[in-house]
Amino acid sequence: MKFRLFLYVITFSIVLNGCSSSDKTSDASGTFEADEVIVSSEVPGKILTLNIDEGSVLTKDSIVGIIDSVPLLLQKAQVEANINALHEKTTNVLPQIKLLNDQIAVQKVQLANDFYERDRTARLIKADAATTKQLDDINTAIDVLQKQIAVNEQQIKVQETTTGTQNSSILSEYDPLKKSVAEINDQLKRAYISNPINGTVLTKYAMAGEITSAGKALYKIADLSVITLRAYITNDQLVQVKLNQQVTVLVDDGNGGFKQYDGIITWISDKAEFTPKTIQTKDERANLVYAIKIHVKNDGYLKIGMYGEVKFK
Repeated sequence: MKFRLFLYVITFSIVLNGCSSSDKTSDASGTFEADEVIVSSEVPGKILTLNIDEGSVLTKDSIVGIIDSVPLLLQKAQVEANINALHEKTTNVLPQIKLLNDQIAVQKVQLANDFYERDRTARLIKADAATTKQLDDINTAIDVLQKQIAVNEQQIKVQETTTGTQNSSILSEYDPLKKSVAEINDQLKRAYISNPINGTVLTKYAMAGEITSAGKALYKIADLSVITLRAYITNDQLVQVKLNQQVTVLVDDGNGGFKQYDGIITWISDKAEFTPKTIQTKDERANLVYAIKIHVKNDGYLKIGMYGEVKFK
């Protein structure tokens, strides 16, 4: 009996030690996640191509698809036609001004001739070879020509002012139309689906041939080269952690052991929350825990949703 009792004691001690050792394997636990980006369509239309599959590895700024841009091209052509029509609506005042200037030139020549005749007639009157009425007629003709020249010069100014105002009113539509063209050109660029980050396609939401709308999700992508373990610690453990602290991350290797990774704490929550049901903490009696994020370089083995444990150094 004493021997059996001794064996029970030894066995119980081994179990306790084993449990204690297992409890001390890690200081916190959690699941892996990644920063996921949902890529959406920026313009409405038919998806002509979408060259991606779930699991595809894409590079940043690569063109992965095209949305039908024919409606945008037609809209741009219409706006450009309106711009060209503006120039046809404007009035060219130069021919009218040239005509008036030609008239003024002829009138000035005639005026110069009348001045000559006036002087000649004045000399003839002194010699009693001409009458005063002849001189009066010439002076009247000079006065009429001077007024005609003044009227034509005034008409030139009126024509320039009136035509300039009319043309300015018509051409005021030019800048808004040019901005419309620039906006359409921007939309045409957005018809090409550009991948925003380096990463792996997680989910594909659309297929080529479908009609999409602006803001509709096309696919979800995440950079899995560095994956994040969101773990939870108790209030007592807060003093053990700090930002940029290096830790050891443990992941089940499927053979009863663990794969070890180096990790860095990049975020510590400043608010406590209730322990998630799927998470175990070092102190199971803790109701409130703090979330932390640990960046781990992924060798391809780590997956989103996989369970991991943390050992503080």
